[in-house]
Amino acid sequence: MPATAVLRQRSRTFVIAAAVPLALAALADDVRVRRQLHDARHDPLSGLPGRPELLAYTERLLSTTDRASVHLLMLDGNGFKAINDTYGHATGDAVIQAMGARLARWTARRTALAARLGGDEFGVVAVLPLRSAREDIAALRDQVQQPLHHDGHTLDLAVSIGIARATDLPSEAADRLLRGADTAMYKVKKGHTEFPYLATVADAYALSVNGRRAGRPGAHLPLA
Repeated sequence: MPATAVLRQRSRTFVIAAAVPLALAALADDVRVRRQLHDARHDPLSGLPGRPELLAYTERLLSTTDRASVHLLMLDGNGFKAINDTYGHATGDAVIQAMGARLARWTARRTALAARLGGDEFGVVAVLPLRSAREDIAALRDQVQQPLHHDGHTLDLAVSIGIARATDLPSEAADRLLRGADTAMYKVKKGHTEFPYLATVADAYALSVNGRRAGRPGAHLPLA
């Protein structure tokens, strides 16, 4: 092989050898950035995304799916403060983790997304057939309420669920559906109505403070 050809081959080899570490470094940096974005958008305790992701996903479903099948749920734990006070915050954290894992398993089998909204409040949006939606949501409640065995204790879990169907709130955006589901959940929690209760337009426009019902400031943003 001529000397010039050998030099060209060695030059290409050196370029490739130099490029490989750079490519690997770029890949590693991309993975790191993606992990950081994932961590920033997900609650470290439950592993679930937050309110912005829930609303964004709901908006995508409303624009790409039959509204009659879109259901937005608000779930709130019953007696969570008593668990914290009786067994300590570590046990309370275990309850949040268990609820997050149970919601994640349920949504993984559907076109759905679960999110932690703050404290022991969770939101779920799911595409469900009208003929079986109430049974599906009741089954979700049963799954979330399964007793939790932790640190030698058996904890009885309970949640209140409010339901907002997009078909009942025509032309309303995701944040109004969430407001409706939140109001519906509050009515169930306070015993003003029984589960399953479907939010009305009036529920979606219930007065609130800081994007929440009066007296429940939470961690949510105000509606636009």
